[in-house]
Amino acid sequence: MPVASVYVHSIRLPQIGLPKSDRLLGRTIDPKKLPGADSTEKSGDSTPVETRITFVNRTKNPVSLYWLPNNGERERYGTIEPDGRLNQHTFAGHRWIAEGPRGVTLGTFVGRNDPQVVEIREGGGERATRPTAPTGSKAKRNDRFEWSPFVRERNVWMLQRETGKEFQLSRDGTDANEYREDLVVSPDGLKVVARQIEPPQKHKIYLIESSPEDQVQPKLKDLDYLKPGDRIAHPRPRLFDLQRRASIPVSDALFSNPWAVDRLRWAADGSQFTFLYNERGHQLLRVIAVDAATGAARTLVEERSATFIDYSQKTELRWLDRSGEFIWASERDGWNHLYLFDAKTGALKNQITRGEWVVRGIDHIDESARVLWLKVMGVRAEEDPYHVHLARVNFDGTGFQRLTEGDGTHRWEWSPDRRFFVDTWSRVDAPPVTELRRGGDGALVCELERADVTRLLATGWRAPERFVAKGRDGRTDIHGILVLPSNFDPTRRYPVIEKIYAGPHGFFVPKEWDRELQAHAMAELGFVVVQIDGMGTNWRSRAFHDVAWRNLKDAGFPDRIAWLRAAATTRPWLDLTRVGIFGGSAGGQNALAALLHHGDFYRAAAADCGCHDNRMDKIWWNEAWLGTMGPHYAENSNVTHAAKLQGKLLLTFGELDRNVDPASTMQVVNALVKADKDFELIVVPGAGHGAGEKPYPARRRMDFFVRHLLGVEPR
Repeated sequence: MPVASVYVHSIRLPQIGLPKSDRLLGRTIDPKKLPGADSTEKSGDSTPVETRITFVNRTKNPVSLYWLPNNGERERYGTIEPDGRLNQHTFAGHRWIAEGPRGVTLGTFVGRNDPQVVEIREGGGERATRPTAPTGSKAKRNDRFEWSPFVRERNVWMLQRETGKEFQLSRDGTDANEYREDLVVSPDGLKVVARQIEPPQKHKIYLIESSPEDQVQPKLKDLDYLKPGDRIAHPRPRLFDLQRRASIPVSDALFSNPWAVDRLRWAADGSQFTFLYNERGHQLLRVIAVDAATGAARTLVEERSATFIDYSQKTELRWLDRSGEFIWASERDGWNHLYLFDAKTGALKNQITRGEWVVRGIDHIDESARVLWLKVMGVRAEEDPYHVHLARVNFDGTGFQRLTEGDGTHRWEWSPDRRFFVDTWSRVDAPPVTELRRGGDGALVCELERADVTRLLATGWRAPERFVAKGRDGRTDIHGILVLPSNFDPTRRYPVIEKIYAGPHGFFVPKEWDRELQAHAMAELGFVVVQIDGMGTNWRSRAFHDVAWRNLKDAGFPDRIAWLRAAATTRPWLDLTRVGIFGGSAGGQNALAALLHHGDFYRAAAADCGCHDNRMDKIWWNEAWLGTMGPHYAENSNVTHAAKLQGKLLLTFGELDRNVDPASTMQVVNALVKADKDFELIVVPGAGHGAGEKPYPARRRMDFFVRHLLGVEPR
């Protein structure tokens, strides 16, 4: 399963010998070590003091807000539009993270005993000094409006500014159907939208810490953890007229089965509010507008899919208040592109981008000039389609221009006035080049630096080899890399180890220059290590991605095997009679599936913390690709197919894994025992997700492949 990380841009230029965490333009940071995240103020160890934080988005882009429990597993709490605010209930000591586009962290915030207002800015979050009124008493006075709405005891109230009187607006809020504090007030201050939510069911999983450091006896831990098919929260927008002190009914016929109702916002003229409705099952996504006077709801734009809508990676909804329009991302033509719609009528005005390539994201919008700057992939037919480039295009779809040139994947930083940008590009086999370019047309001003890797190559280190072969259909290009040992001898025959992660949310073959330490360390033992992106992974065509629909056990194996066989035709030193595979999380599920469904090709597999049965794993990731519960869940389960095991298997997991239920691996163990299948098992006491990367199990994994693929007993 995906593990959250935070990427913070810097202007660090490439240097030889930097560890991966400091490489190139960014740094991967432990969220617990972020500025403002005082280690003494852990979310789960908070005081019982209830409080709130009002988050104000002072950036030019939507901001995503996450709560960070003390287990490190972030929970998303919605999106704050530019100049929007979110009044969030919390507790003293609870920690929150605000992220901008591309996962850039804009600030971390910790709840205090007294309510506070914090402003999120491009350069990082800054705390405001203005306190708000205590929760459960009076709302913060707003000098612009006569009334200030707030939530008390699960219901919506309002405070009259002049008199200080309070009035109750709703009376149907209960513990089982409560109003939340993320109230959105209309521009004229006369109406407010609240969210009323029926809470989800409780689904606890239990973990046993067998060897706690502070006592002899084990500890039982529990965790709220929804799984596919569970009853989830049911949010509905509620509209109130503050002048009349009355609710305006809004029919939920267009949003009756929500996975999510979010991105609530008012039109600039206050005539309507809109929200994004994601239906459970992820085959229907709507932008819905509600008339402020009547409460009538209508659909502005709708996406339907016979498979899945990739809402978690490809949702782009940008409102253009100056022109009364919005920009929307869709795969309706088979590729992820942008479309321009009329915000009042929902009429499509034009398709902004088109072609057999994809928009990865919006970099910047200039409403006055009606120009977009985009992160795009696959725009150069002669390049790897996963390379990221910067481009610009006019709102009407004309004037498309790529602004970056180098044959590699690109990262860039803009000057404050956006007249120039610093572009750094590289490939796995080409070290970084850093250039200064003009923002308007991408013209090269000068080359700033070209990395010198002479000393690195002198050590015997070899850059990965890129290779492209046709996939299962004989037409589609499949991309991958090979990592060879430093003492490579083409007259020898080398067993192959594949590092796999086939999660449909992304692609996983490295594209940037990197030392790839794990792959090189394994290769030095006498292997060739490969990584491949097969069908079912993300950021190619819609058809390429759809292979994963209700079919996670496929994991692109027909493409991977075809790629390896094609590579071996020109590389006789690849010994395809000795192929191993390893992976963690979704990659652990994939690694075991290799032996269950392709045991005639793969000989040994090491599977760490695998989500082996998607019925046992977290709800969002699995329903995103498998949809609602049905027989296809069991069909994709490694437990179901355990008796088909061929080859050598090593299973590992951490007993305190809060990301993937440890019982997922133990149920595989149970099925293997019943089927009388031999395997190895390592349970790491006190460890969480990714336990297989700890020194002991990582060393055991190396030994496992040396023993079963090289035929040598490790010493």
